[in-house]
Amino acid sequence: MNGILPLWKEKGMTSHDCVFKLRKILGTKKVGHTGTLDPSVEGVLPICIGQATKVAEYVTDSGKEYVAVVSIGTATETEDADGEVVASDLSPKQILRDQIEEALAQLTGEITQIPPMYSAVKVNGRRLYEYARKGIEVERPMRKVLIHDIELLDPVQLYEGEEVQFRIRVACGKGTYIRTLAVQIGELLGYPAHMASLVRTSSGTYRQTDCRTLDEVRELQEVGEIITILRPLEDALADFPSVEISEDLYDKVMNGQVLSEHTSLQSDESIVFTAKGKAIAVYTKHPTKPGLMKPEKMFPLNR
Repeated sequence: MNGILPLWKEKGMTSHDCVFKLRKILGTKKVGHTGTLDPSVEGVLPICIGQATKVAEYVTDSGKEYVAVVSIGTATETEDADGEVVASDLSPKQILRDQIEEALAQLTGEITQIPPMYSAVKVNGRRLYEYARKGIEVERPMRKVLIHDIELLDPVQLYEGEEVQFRIRVACGKGTYIRTLAVQIGELLGYPAHMASLVRTSSGTYRQTDCRTLDEVRELQEVGEIITILRPLEDALADFPSVEISEDLYDKVMNGQVLSEHTSLQSDESIVFTAKGKAIAVYTKHPTKPGLMKPEKMFPLNR
């Protein structure tokens, strides 16, 4: 079984829980997810099966879209609703829509984030959440992330109350922490803040309408129709130039040989070689031999 299964991860489960359950449902060990979603988050989680596990990183690196609820007035240790409150300002607030949209504009484009302590980012070989659970504060590396667009979704002109909440839609690149973004929005508005809830509405080319729940996947597997929802691994390679391989190159590519650069290979891209429309290899520029390219991924069993 090979392909990408667009899964709708429900609340209460980790991404690893989904993989564990799918291995049992599908009867295969070659199952991998494409980007961790916290247990309190629901949404699109593409699952790679069989040969498609080799392209998981391409799906992980693709753009994501989220709908989040930002809560202004309290900050938590985890930057979301699950953590203990560490700061609060429950004074009466009046925040204009224009003020929020100005803050969102300042956080659009390439921005800098510091990963939250309760995250899977590694420092000195250990996950940050491991330090956090022991009460150890460590210096966290700053990282640049790309925010393509942020939209304020609620049709409200004036937000009032001790604790103000509003919904935003965020289209972003890999490595973005939406809960950290919520904190940053609060900082620009002058208040402590956290992310009250989060839904991932798309991952790469997959949207909510493409997805199935674990129960739906189980039902399809039981009646022998699971293949009807599997997407080809070629989906994950759609951003790369694709070339149907010639007969004289077929054996060389299948053996993973170093080849002369193809004309379709650009400076910062990989190229996909296909046979009868099926991807058999991804090649990229050779790092030390100018004018040559080498295999990055091979899919000999992609049928």
